[in-house]
This record gives sequence, structure tokens and C-alpha cells, in this order.
Amino acid sequence: MIQEQWQAVTPQYDEYDFAIDKINTLPSVNFSSAQPRLTKSIETFISLSGISKLLVLNAPDNAFYREHIKQTIEQLSDRPTVSTESIDAKMLFGSYSAEKDGQILVNKPGLLETVKHGFIVLPVNALLANPTGWIKLKSALLSGHSTAINVNPERIALEEPNYDVDVKLVLVGDRDQIAELEFLEPDLYSGLALFSEVELELGVNSKTVERYLGHLNWITDTYQLPNLSAQAIHRLMVAGARYTEDQRYMPLDIMWYLSIFHEAAALTNHSEFTENDIDAAIDAKYYREAYLPERARSDILDGQVIIETQGECVGQVNGLTVIDISGHPQSYGEPARISCVIHFGDGDISDVERKAELGGNLHAKGMMIMQAFVASALNLEEPLPYSASVVFEQSYCEVDGDSATLAELCSFVSALSEYPINQQIAVTGAVDQFGRVQAVGGLNEKIEGFYHVCKHQGFTGNQGVILPKTNLKHLALHKEVVESIKNNEFHIWSVETVDQAIPIIMGKPFRGDDETSVISKIAQRIEKFERDDQSESLLERLRSWFN
Repeated sequence: MIQEQWQAVTPQYDEYDFAIDKINTLPSVNFSSAQPRLTKSIETFISLSGISKLLVLNAPDNAFYREHIKQTIEQLSDRPTVSTESIDAKMLFGSYSAEKDGQILVNKPGLLETVKHGFIVLPVNALLANPTGWIKLKSALLSGHSTAINVNPERIALEEPNYDVDVKLVLVGDRDQIAELEFLEPDLYSGLALFSEVELELGVNSKTVERYLGHLNWITDTYQLPNLSAQAIHRLMVAGARYTEDQRYMPLDIMWYLSIFHEAAALTNHSEFTENDIDAAIDAKYYREAYLPERARSDILDGQVIIETQGECVGQVNGLTVIDISGHPQSYGEPARISCVIHFGDGDISDVERKAELGGNLHAKGMMIMQAFVASALNLEEPLPYSASVVFEQSYCEVDGDSATLAELCSFVSALSEYPINQQIAVTGAVDQFGRVQAVGGLNEKIEGFYHVCKHQGFTGNQGVILPKTNLKHLALHKEVVESIKNNEFHIWSVETVDQAIPIIMGKPFRGDDETSVISKIAQRIEKFERDDQSESLLERLRSWFN
């Protein structure tokens, strides 16, 4: 177990100062150069002949990225390339109308006819909005011929307009849209189509950092924005690590950068972006979106939702959750009171959330893993003579995921051993059957949610969060939390096993030869129960229990 220093909870990029200090001299890295996998895929697609007439690209579903993909194709090929945002099938296939006598009145050619030997960049939604059009499109690409769409089916043309098709299509959409397309055509990639994607993250290291910084140069140059100071880049990279949830990866999402840069430009008249400019833009965005998390926090501070951040309690622990609400752009963290009570029984752990149909499958899986680990640690020859009931108190919506497994385990062994849990500490982490603590998601939001409650209820100097050691690389905490850790008001402990976590939160070793260990105390309690069970009749036990 390690109490982490403040440097571990926010990314440190000093090792890249050799490149950051010379950013203004680095060459610009445009969209295609920042996307080598995409560029290579398009080059291959251009060179292919035969039936491979489709390239399916996973990318954000918007015209902004489709235009950049079109420009990449134009850079790599001298063939005509067009892009459309229309989902009207007539735009693609063309349309016609006929007179009563069957003569063609109007004939409007579509892109398949007008784009010769070139490329069409098309949203996947264009096919999903017209599912029957997929069969017609597939036939056109494979046969090299197609016909226009009759806009008035009641009037049949004597001779339906037809044309040759010599074009390649680039279909662009997000994963959900592509999955729907695959449902229409299960054999999509069996010779007809290639697949690739626009990557929205870049692994940053000493070899790639100049490419990343060059890409920032290209964004600021292309959109006529101020240059970035060295400190502004450091602040931007911290924000990027939070966005990707990994200190080693930076976003390649151009729109994400533009949203920050344009807001920073509106807040300053500097010729160069400073750290304060980037910080102000990020803070302004948070303030706009902070009503719901602040409102939820006020329920805790008003005592409507009970969260204790001082004292000790048997069978009760502060877990950490992340709240996602439809129609709200920001996820936020909120502590959750998890409690466990013990009663005589057959060793079953009752998952109240699951029984109330408020627990998801992953949460149920975590509960079963936790139960298996405790049974293994106790090394019992028979089932526990106790049953337990574990619940998220004051939770009124579905709970899913296994990130509360470590917290639930702490509440369970506390209730079994009757050792109290320190309420100044919150816990997050998944647990496997061997007691290893595994990584979970949403760490920044979870920690900050508990931090704000501790701050408003009063710092004691001993409050903090236990988290998996493997999650350290995901941390990019808010500057206020980092400052509090610097001042020893708030703490972060990283653990690898249950044996490391229990002493922090319960002040006792989990297992070992020490009779005060949690496992020893549980074993003593079981032994006492079994002795009492043999000496007392059922009536006496019931009378004693009710008393």
C-alpha cells in the first residue's frame, strides 16, 4: 500500500520539454499525417481493383470529419472526389419522371453517374435511412450498372434511364451506425468492403511527441488561432489526459481542441495562448455544465442523502460512483453509502440491488466474485453460519459495474468481524477471486465527488480515497484537489490487493498469524457461534436473538 504524492495524481510532462520548448519551429502535421493508419488504408483502397469498391470508416458522424477525409483522398489521388451530407437516395442514384405516354420528361443524374472513375464520401446514415437502397447500391458496385429512381411510379417509362457505374464509395459513420450496416449486409467485408478508422487518440512518447505538437501547430495555423506557450501546452496535455482517461494518450479530436481554443480566444486578447487562457476556457465549460453535480452534492450537504466523512462504523463504507444522465454532457462523481448487516443463515450473501431488479449483470458478477474470495480466504470446510445483506443505501436507480466490489467486500468483512470502518476514507476498485484489486473507470470524477463532500463537511487531515494501483495512470485530477493533496488535507492510497486495502480502512491486518487480523476475528466468531449452537436449543437461540 502506498500513500501517493501529489505528482502521481496529475500528469507530469516535463520529460517532453525538449520538444515543447521548440514547438514554434516544428513543422505542421495535418489531419492525414496525424492519421497514418487511415492514410495507409486510403492508399490501399485507391490502388485496389476488382470488387473492393467500398471503404467503411469508423469516425465521428459529422460533416467536419467527412470533409477532412475527402481532403485526404484528394491529397492521395488525382481522381475526382465529392462528399455529400444528403440521405436522399435520389441524390445517389439519380431520378427521372415520365409522361403518360412513357417518354422521359425529366432526368436528373445522381452521383453514381456523374462521378466517373472517382470517389464519393457518403454518411452511413444515407444507407440506413433507405435500407432497400443498399441492395440497389450493392448491385451497382458489383455489376457496374445502375438505373435512376422513378419519382412517379404511376407513370412507367418506355425505356428506364440506365448508366455505367465506375466509382468507389467511402462510407463514414460511428460504430453503432456501422453495426447496423453490417446487420443489413453480414458479408460486408467478404471482398466487397475494406474497414479502417479515424483514430481520436495518440499514444505520446519521446518518438511521437513532436508529431503531436506539430498537429497542434496545424490546428492553430489552419484555424488562424494564437500560438501556444509552453505552459499552455502543459495545461492542455493535462486536460487531454483527463479526456482520454490515460496520461499516456492525447486526443486527436480536432473539434475538442477547437472548442477550447475558440473559448480561450474569446476570453483573451493575447497573441499567444497562456496557461491561464486554457485554464479559463476549461473552467468556463465546467461552470456551464455544473448545475446537476452541484445540485446532487447539495442533497448530501443538506443531510437528505447521508454520507459520513468522519468517525467509524461497523458494516458501512463509502463507495464511489459515476453518474451519467441522458441529455447532460458531463459525467460526475458521487459517493455512495454501502452497508452490510449479518444474520444467522446458510452463508448466502443477499444482493439487495439485484433482488430489487436495480442491479445489473456486471454488479451481480462482482458480488459473486467477492463472495468466492472471502470463502476462499476463510478456508471453511462448511458454509458460513451467517448470511449477509449488502445494499447501496438511498440508491433509486440501476447500479451496474464491478467497481464497487472492493467497497462491498470491506463492508462485508467488517460486519462479519465487527471491526469498524474508517468513514474518512472512500473505496473504489474491482476484485478478482484471488484478492487482486483491478482497475475501474471514472476515477477522476469519483475522487472529486468525494473530495467536495469532505471539503464541505470539514477536512480532518485524514480523508482520502483507496484506489487500484493500476488506475494511477488514469488520474488527471482538478487543480483544487491536487493542491489539497499537496497540503496534506486529502490523500490517495493505491493498492494492489485486498490485504493492502483492509489495514488502511479498518486499521487491522486482513489475515496472518495475528489473532487481531480480520480473518482471525471472523474465524473466532464462527467458532463461538458453533459452540453456542451445540449448547443452546432452537427456542433458546430464538429468545436470545429477539432479546
